[in-house]
Amino acid sequence: MDHDTRLKRTRFRASHRGTKEADLMIGGFFDAHAAVWTDAELDWFEALIEEQDVDIMGWAIGSIPCPPEWDGAMMAAMRAINYVPIAR
Repeated sequence: MDHDTRLKRTRFRASHRGTKEADLMIGGFFDAHAAVWTDAELDWFEALIEEQDVDIMGWAIGSIPCPPEWDGAMMAAMRAINYVPIAR
């Protein structure tokens, strides 16, 4: 599968998680960063979104410890949470 097709498929999966909060956090992270991801970074994200939303969100906000296999530069970027839109 080519990179563009992977991005389209992953964008849908990232932003249709089942709850609005997960859609905003996981989908928002994808929208903010995916355009510059390498294939390895896209591999990481595709594997991450196979995990439970509550786990991903807990790791990102620091409410639960992040397993070593997910902790790294990509999770650090996710922890910034500056990509989640806030209604004013």
